[in-house]
Amino acid sequence: MPAFPSLTAALLADGPAPDRTDKMALYGWLIGDWEMDTRLFAEDGKATPGHGEIHFGWALQGRAIQDVWILPGAFFGTTLRIYDPGLDAWHILWHDPLKQLYVRQIGRAEGRDIVQLGRDDSGAAIRWSFREITPDSFVWRAERSPDGEHGWRLLAEFRAWRV
Repeated sequence: MPAFPSLTAALLADGPAPDRTDKMALYGWLIGDWEMDTRLFAEDGKATPGHGEIHFGWALQGRAIQDVWILPGAFFGTTLRIYDPGLDAWHILWHDPLKQLYVRQIGRAEGRDIVQLGRDDSGAAIRWSFREITPDSFVWRAERSPDGEHGWRLLAEFRAWRV
């Protein structure tokens, strides 16, 4: 019987796949461990602060990036980010098994930012973005537009820094 690798060995990779190293750089700079200060916004605009952590790593033979976002009391989820050469964009798949929340988006560079667009369960447009990017920090925002991407309402803002 052949020896099979462990789940961890089969899932994780040491770096990007050689055939797409340049394209993997859009999210590749995130690889590593981060802390974040968060604000979650209620319908009335009231902000609830928090503090959490994020962990990014190469996955699936370096053809994807997987991360884990942890905000105690709010969510514990994972994103799988897969570059699609045919689309020249990224498939973003977010899963939060505690809240049974599943989100699918398409991610692309937009100037110096990274913008991910999709729809929530109600059909409203959602936009998650990485902004104010430096090698050691970023601001992540979640926004929702019930009127078709015209009026965006801020749902969450996370200020993250590399550990």
